[in-house]
Order: sequence, then C-alpha cells, then structure tokens
Amino acid sequence: MNPLQPNYISLYQSGELKQRVERLWGRLASCDICPRECGVDRLKGKTGYCHSGYLPIVASVCDHRGEEPVLSGSRGSGTIFFGNCNLRCCYCQNHQISQNRERQKANETDCHTLARRMLHLQDDLGCHNINFVSPSHFVPQIVKALLEAIPMGLRLPLVYNTNGYDSIKTLKELGGIIDIYLPDLKYASDNRARKYSRARAYVLHSRNAIREMYRQVGELVVDENGVARWGLIVRHLILPNGLAGSRESLAWLAREVSPKVTVSLMSQYHPIHRASQFPLLARPISLSEYEDALMVMEEVGLEAGWAQDMASHRNYLPDFERDDHPFRP
Repeated sequence: MNPLQPNYISLYQSGELKQRVERLWGRLASCDICPRECGVDRLKGKTGYCHSGYLPIVASVCDHRGEEPVLSGSRGSGTIFFGNCNLRCCYCQNHQISQNRERQKANETDCHTLARRMLHLQDDLGCHNINFVSPSHFVPQIVKALLEAIPMGLRLPLVYNTNGYDSIKTLKELGGIIDIYLPDLKYASDNRARKYSRARAYVLHSRNAIREMYRQVGELVVDENGVARWGLIVRHLILPNGLAGSRESLAWLAREVSPKVTVSLMSQYHPIHRASQFPLLARPISLSEYEDALMVMEEVGLEAGWAQDMASHRNYLPDFERDDHPFRP
C-alpha cells in the first residue's frame, strides 16, 4: 500500500467501500445513524431529530484557515459544513446553519454534487484535506459521495469533525475511510449535556466514540511539512463556570485513551445564540478559567496539542449569511 495514499482508495478498489455504502444507505430506512436512533424512514423524506431526509445538506464549502495548525497548514482545510445537527447547543457558533432547519432546505443537494465539491476543494483551492463539519447525521451520504469522488481523482485525507455524539455502529463503518478524527469532548456531566445541548447520555456516547476513533487511527501523524496525515485530535471547549468539567474530561482522556493523544484546548467560547438565557453561560471565559484548564492539561499528563489564546472568542465567529466565505472579514 502506498503510505501517501489514503486507505479509502484500497477500500474502493476491493469493492468494500461500495458494500459499506449499501449497508449505510439501507439504515436510512429506519434511521439509526446517530445515537438518537429516531427510526424514521429518511429514504422517503421523513425526518427525525436532525430534520434531515436522504439528501445531504451542504451549507458552506470553503478553504478554512482557522482550524488546528496541522489541518490548516499553508493552504487551508477544505471544509464542508453540513446543515442541521443532532445536538441543540444553546451556545452554538454555527447556529445559523445547525438550528435553522427551514432555511436549510435551500441547501439540499445530491451526492454527486457533494463529490464535485470535494474535488473543487482539492483541485481548485488546493486544500490539504477534506474536512466534514457536523457529519454525524449524514454519514451514508458522505460515503456515497466518496464512492463517486474517488474515480474522479480524490486523494486527500478525510477529516471527521464532529460534536462527539456519534454511534459506534456507524463509526465502525468508517474504519479505513476516515483518516483524521476531530471530535469534541464537550461535557463530563450528562445533566449539563441535557440542559445545554439537549443530549441524553452524552458522556457515555462521546467517550465510547473517542475510544473507537482512537482504536481506528491512533495518535496523530504529520508529514514533513507538519500537516496531518492521520490520527485523533480531541477538541475540548472551555466553558465558563466549569460547566465543561474540564478536569474530569481531560483526566479521563489521559487515563482511558492515552496521555499522548493530541488535544486542542479551545478558549473561543462566546455567549452567542441562546446562551444569554442561561446565566452561567452568559459571559466569555475568564483568564483564571483559561489558566486553570492549561494547568489541568499539564497535571493529568497530556503531552501533545495546542491551546488557543484568550482573544480567540473574537476571532472564530462565522457568518453563514455571507455568500463567499463565512470566516472572511
């Protein structure tokens, strides 16, 4: 196998990728793609919690320069933002596309067009990777589009950029397809996950998902230019008033996954969307909260990763009303 060739190429050549498409597509008839397991027939246009049928919803495609350094590199991460979501985070910075389902109908497309957009990011924009943002409810559509994109020449690593609320059964179908997993580890408390993101059993599902991702791809590997080729990067967003449970989450990660796992510690929390309705979330994080999280990473023995600086909450707010690029000023 060519070490510079993504594993999904060999899955395509062997016919395994087509078999996975068939299995995943069949599951849309009684959808159990994410932990919600709504059981609706998405193939007939029925929708469950994610308000999404069988057509992929692509809200934005861009060369994103503000991702982790190993993803953005010098040419940007080829980011595909999917509409709708299987969570309802009251502070979601992407709420314009994640929680505005009526407007997202206009962003419905088909798998062939999704494949063409992957090629656009690779061939026209020269991005380092294809970065699927909020992909959990569109895994069958992504894999079907990949089946079309490979014979058209797609060769870039694939990034699965997720909120962490993922199904183990679905993730196993992605083994050998996804090169880089980029999950959130949002909470250490199910009560807080339910209150602020309307997610049941988030801690169990996200931790099991991260274990499975690590089993598939292991620790982060970069090329000679410092750009990611494969591996796991776990994001942890610091929330005000300790609501993310940073000490418990990061200690779990070091103890149960690996002290060498790469962590992206994020300080970009901004009280946007409905956050002002929750007093404990109605402000940015403080300097002491930021410094405490940095200290926790060191104390629990996490050895690899990055931390955003304290000004990040002003630098990472997208505007999906823009037609050209959600992150350009």
